[in-house]
Amino acid sequence: MTNQTAETKRLEDLWGGDFGNAYVERNRNAPNSREPFWTQILTEFPVKRILEVGCNVGLNLQCVTAHVEPHEVYGIDINRKALADLRKNMSEVNTVWTPARTLPFRDNYFDMVYTMGVLIHQPETTLPLVIAEIVRCSKKYVLCGEYFAEETTEVPYREQSGALFKRDYGKMYQELFPELQLLKQGYLTAEDGFDDVTIWLFEKV
Repeated sequence: MTNQTAETKRLEDLWGGDFGNAYVERNRNAPNSREPFWTQILTEFPVKRILEVGCNVGLNLQCVTAHVEPHEVYGIDINRKALADLRKNMSEVNTVWTPARTLPFRDNYFDMVYTMGVLIHQPETTLPLVIAEIVRCSKKYVLCGEYFAEETTEVPYREQSGALFKRDYGKMYQELFPELQLLKQGYLTAEDGFDDVTIWLFEKV
């Protein structure tokens, strides 16, 4: 196993195991004030089928299902505990266990594919694969909500190394896929239900 593969497996095991389970517990009863953001996005850019990559217990999907039919809403995650919670609370939503780097969906299957605080946890070697899978599965919109820095900056995270990175994710998307047109960019704070997140919304053209 190469060092690159080993690091990918380490982080996937981290989020799929006890460390990820603790994250689920912290979010299980978290207050959810994200509805205004999702109402604004999905009113301005309506979609019929949508995928969240890294859905955890479904804080975003709770808001999304107010605007998209639940049976057309999909969430993937690598933590089985999170998906079990999501299935219990939102049984009509489609949930799939899979790493983000190998999405089990057809090309152009979704009107929108998005992440909110998921790319920040990808290692350098896996990140382009995840971005490529997101773009492949979307036929129209790609929404990215992540921590921003002009240069890749590792942030210490609960005593784990290599587990959280600030980057210019918008720039990375457009460098990898020049056909993406930036439609919207903004910033979300705790008042919006997020934690200092920069968003980029692209359209495939």
